[in-house]
Amino acid sequence: MSARTPTPWPLVALFTAGYLAAYLLPTTVGRLDAGLPLSATQAGAVGSVLLLSSASAGFLLASRVDRFGPRALARAGLLLAAAGFGAAALSAAVPLVVTGAVVGGFGSGTATTVAATGIAGRRDPHRVTTLGLLGVSGLAGALYLTIPRLGPGHGLPLAAIACTALLALCLTGRLPARAPADRAVRVTAPLPHRRSGLLLAGAMLFWSLAQNSLWGVSGRIGLTQAGLTEVKVGAVFAVALGAGLLGTIGAGALGPRLGRALPIGLGTALIAGCIALSAAATDLTSFATGEIAWNALYPVVLSYVIGLAASMDPRGRWAVLVGSASSLGTACGPLTGSLLSASAGYPAMGTVLAAGLLLVGVPMTLVALRPRRAGQIVEIPVTELPVVEIPVAELPVVEIPLEGVPAQRKAYGTAGPLHTAAAPASGPVSV
Repeated sequence: MSARTPTPWPLVALFTAGYLAAYLLPTTVGRLDAGLPLSATQAGAVGSVLLLSSASAGFLLASRVDRFGPRALARAGLLLAAAGFGAAALSAAVPLVVTGAVVGGFGSGTATTVAATGIAGRRDPHRVTTLGLLGVSGLAGALYLTIPRLGPGHGLPLAAIACTALLALCLTGRLPARAPADRAVRVTAPLPHRRSGLLLAGAMLFWSLAQNSLWGVSGRIGLTQAGLTEVKVGAVFAVALGAGLLGTIGAGALGPRLGRALPIGLGTALIAGCIALSAAATDLTSFATGEIAWNALYPVVLSYVIGLAASMDPRGRWAVLVGSASSLGTACGPLTGSLLSASAGYPAMGTVLAAGLLLVGVPMTLVALRPRRAGQIVEIPVTELPVVEIPVAELPVVEIPLEGVPAQRKAYGTAGPLHTAAAPASGPVSV
């Protein structure tokens, strides 16, 4: 039995820094609405633009991480995230805030792309994904408890994302400057499992769209429909993310024992019920129950989906593309949730999203059920065989007398038959 490989903490830090913007989306959108001259729909649109920029980085860089090198690309992405979100946090001008959100989102997406590519190349991608989800859930939960007590304003959540990017930058020195040699030899390898990968990416887009349509307006549901204060809403989100930590730990402990189809299919169905409950909440109990149960299940299903995508291509291309499709759905979530809730109300929005989740859970489960026979590196243990010396007996040399040897020497001279090209001394010379 082989020993467990060392934990790749730089990849975990990149994962945390890349996903933090999406985890802080409710408080970011809510504070943009309250602190800037923006309507609720406009604030949701800013959140969508931020995440759309993050998704575009994944689509653009999915097959280019090996070319630029993980270390350089990770540093560039983290610097962009720190600069963009930092500028947006310090400015009160809407155009500059939007520009900073776009730049910061692209940086976050770049960091996520490098993390997903590196995780896919690990021996146990599900374990590393679980650690990344633990990191981002724990940090986001702590921020939800802290930010409401630091005062109002849109800059606090954006500044927290920028500081996290700078902290993750300190660990990038341990990332490889170039792609590993075993992955470099497969640079020109075609993308395996195209049908399954495209089906999973398309389903993941709508899966994330449904999730983040509610997540983007959850803060407003708690404040307006459930009648809670911002401190209570923040506390509910913190407890919910704490439940997400427990769910992620449970998923890591289970690992592949249940396969991938059961956690993805059943988990998506349960999430649909939680979304309907949370969207219809009118008091603290129903709101907290829906949000906590939902957040406990969400990272569990997400970890299995990311592990499924990573298993489809050891170079990590499907992991990045599926993750980018998820980010694209996440990007459209706040605006979709704002439009649906404005036109039909929060309970009707929850019903529509729950029905959509039940539909997209079917193809995701089918992809998880399909066996994969190619595109993976399978390590086969080989036992070293000892070198055995075989003694060889020396054979005696037997001299056999040859008749006619003197005649041959007389005919060809003493040099032997190698001089047969020369004319005999007593023979005629042809002119």
